[in-house]
Amino acid sequence: MPKRIFTFRCGEADRTADTVESLGIKGSNLALLASLGAPVPPGFTIATSAWREAKGGAGELPQGLRSDLRTAVEWLEGVTDRRFGGDQRPLLIAVRTSASSQMPGLAESVLDVGLTDRTVEVLAAELNDAAFAYRSYRRFIESYAGLVFDADPSEFEDLSDQEREKAGWESEPADESQWRALIARYHDYLEEELGAVVPQTPLQQLTEVVSASFSSWRNPVAASHRVLHGISENAGLAVTVHAMIFNERNQNSGRGRALSRDLATGKARLTGEFVLGSTRHGDLGEAVDPLDLGTLDNAGKADFPADFEVLWHFVQRIEAHMGDVVEVDFMIGDGELFFMQSRPARRSAAEAVRIAVELVKDAIIEEQEAILRVDPASLDLLLHPRIERGPDMRVLARGMGASPGAATGEIALTSDRAQELAAEGRPVILVRNETYPEDIHGMHVADGVLTVRGGTTSHAAVVARGIGKPCVTGAGALRIQPDARLVHTGGSVLKEGDQITIDGASGEVIEGAVRLIRPTLSGDFATLMQFADRARRMGVRTNAERPHEARAARSFGAEGIGLCRTEHMFFEGDRIQAMREMILAPDEKGRRRALDKLLPMQRSDFVELFEIMAGLPVTIRLLDPPLHEFLPKSEGEIAETATTLDVDESVVRQRIAALEEFNPMLGHRGCRLAISYPEIVEMQARAIFEAAIEAGERAGDAVVPEIMVPLVSLRRELDFVKERIDAVAALVTEERGQHFNYLVGTMIELPRAVIRADTIADVAEFFSFGTNDLTQTVYGISRDDAANFLSNYVRQGILERDPFQTVDVEGVGEMIALAVEKARKVRPDISLGVCGEQGGDPASIAFFEETTLDYVSCSPYRVPIARLAAAQSAIRVNRAGRSRARR
Repeated sequence: MPKRIFTFRCGEADRTADTVESLGIKGSNLALLASLGAPVPPGFTIATSAWREAKGGAGELPQGLRSDLRTAVEWLEGVTDRRFGGDQRPLLIAVRTSASSQMPGLAESVLDVGLTDRTVEVLAAELNDAAFAYRSYRRFIESYAGLVFDADPSEFEDLSDQEREKAGWESEPADESQWRALIARYHDYLEEELGAVVPQTPLQQLTEVVSASFSSWRNPVAASHRVLHGISENAGLAVTVHAMIFNERNQNSGRGRALSRDLATGKARLTGEFVLGSTRHGDLGEAVDPLDLGTLDNAGKADFPADFEVLWHFVQRIEAHMGDVVEVDFMIGDGELFFMQSRPARRSAAEAVRIAVELVKDAIIEEQEAILRVDPASLDLLLHPRIERGPDMRVLARGMGASPGAATGEIALTSDRAQELAAEGRPVILVRNETYPEDIHGMHVADGVLTVRGGTTSHAAVVARGIGKPCVTGAGALRIQPDARLVHTGGSVLKEGDQITIDGASGEVIEGAVRLIRPTLSGDFATLMQFADRARRMGVRTNAERPHEARAARSFGAEGIGLCRTEHMFFEGDRIQAMREMILAPDEKGRRRALDKLLPMQRSDFVELFEIMAGLPVTIRLLDPPLHEFLPKSEGEIAETATTLDVDESVVRQRIAALEEFNPMLGHRGCRLAISYPEIVEMQARAIFEAAIEAGERAGDAVVPEIMVPLVSLRRELDFVKERIDAVAALVTEERGQHFNYLVGTMIELPRAVIRADTIADVAEFFSFGTNDLTQTVYGISRDDAANFLSNYVRQGILERDPFQTVDVEGVGEMIALAVEKARKVRPDISLGVCGEQGGDPASIAFFEETTLDYVSCSPYRVPIARLAAAQSAIRVNRAGRSRARR
């Protein structure tokens, strides 16, 4: 039979290898503190194995456990020199329940077990404090009856009110006779109304409390929590019993919380607070503010009713043992200090970074441990503004937090209106039913984006994350009335131009302007990033096509551009008209004429990106989306396009109809466009090569562009496009008299490309996995429509998480791993990366590290997250001793 009970006292403790699983959080904590020599109240813990033996408190406790309980109490009597139920110096104990993790619904602590009608008088005489003794007895009866008899606490309040009116006392009874009368009312109520009696034998009290604590494991709240968090039904709970500390008795008593460091600076300094026990009861003095431990100087320490230096000594010792800033709960009973619990201190994202760095400076932990201490996802809070919340904040609607950060601005219902407001220097929130590629210009000038439809992988969400703008999607309670320029929010109607605030983390839409807290990146943040860069193996690039995005990404440590989506460069001003002119042209000659107008614009864009990246790799994806996305949609836009291009409206309508597709994301796009209209590829290739030459001449260093061909499934597709690229390269070399290098690769986003990765790698010099489209095509799910049902899949447990946010290791991940294996067999030096949104997801990055990809690419504001996540993944893979196919 496993050991049932483990004792602890200052300087010694019975412990097991699986302390938390056997003794619960409270028991393992007290055992640890005791083993470190910290003053703890002596006691013992009934292990989870005893709970299993007792079948979770179903029926009476087993005889073996009862016998062990008696033995443990006798041991505690010897340690404390008190007797359980004794006629002198009675032993009182506290009973606390815990499991291996925090769990709501378990039994509350029962204090002062051992008080009876007789021992309460003994205690009153010993302490010369009848009020304190009877107050403790009253508390014990209430908590005991609530746990063991399931008594309603409000009934005791009513009894107390009745007795007060009858006897005329105010906050509590004034003398022993009034106290005895109140206790007698409690006993009468329990016996008459519930048919229950509080035992007058302390050992029976303890046995009943332990049994009821065991049973609390299966109450509805605890059971629901276990199901929600996947905790085994058989894990069980532990019960910790220790000698009572009278921390509420007098001015020399109290309780507090101490931290080993100042969270604001990360420096080693005792901080926290202490509350005098006398402030807990009105009759013992007026309540005072907690004593701030961080402000106590040598003179102020006199206000602390125990040895302040002993407290600080053990807090430091606990920190050294745990290797982390700690938060310690302590009590003081009549001047004697006791430690009750310790834990890693709760901290904000900024505090976590600061403390991790300080612990390295103080040689408490190594750099790699500091890296593992910070949650990469929490860095989002340091990179974006957040709301300063107040009581007057009114939430109008809730959607999905699709891109982090908060923004305040005037409502703009079209991208053109957003541009107009932004040009006047006014902050803007672009509000749309959903966004389309032609909304890019409005999204770029807006401070935030709000859509009625869509999910966290919709066009609005993906673009907003890419450009670092807060975004809320799927705010279905909103209804836009475009003609009237109104937004209905249930009980309110907002006009275009009214101010709103959106929170891209919580998904809230808030009325009016709310004060925002702007982020600051401290020196500690930069230091942590240096730690991460020394530890990680994978490179981290960014997805960017505009100069301000590229500059932001470089400031966050991006090591190049892993995805430049050239189509995003075509939606503004004269560019969209030139693009429409190309699409509407009746023949190749007309298309080339329009493309000639786009060439200098593209060249200029690429020159600036090359210069910003200063020799770092820049991967440029050739035109990818179907052509219909560039054509006008509304009647007004059709008429305007026809007038601008001097064509009949019927021509525009006919072309729109001709390009219409049932499933455009699987239709005429990617390399298929390049094969149908090779002149587009030729224009883009020329712009890239001429820009590379120009940027290289300015910088004095050669630029080596990487040209990515999208949506390849056949090697012959890549052969066809690469031949056009190479031909243009030869022409530019001849025209400029200057040789240059470049790479041609492809985006792997179709299952057939995965299966034929070896033949494609014969031609491609790099692969970049487009996880968004690869997930779509592996699952057969449209990313834009997935929000309508994937949330139900997650709620029902069919999927653990949205596969568009975190890579599906078993499906999509297997495809990536297969492509990696096939490609490297053919071309060992092939460069392999990821450029989908999952390139900035920490969980996905862990898989990419195991798959030995060379780099990930993500939106600029996720670069620090990816750097830290890549470092953590490398550390964990190395510690696990897994072999890598390639370094």
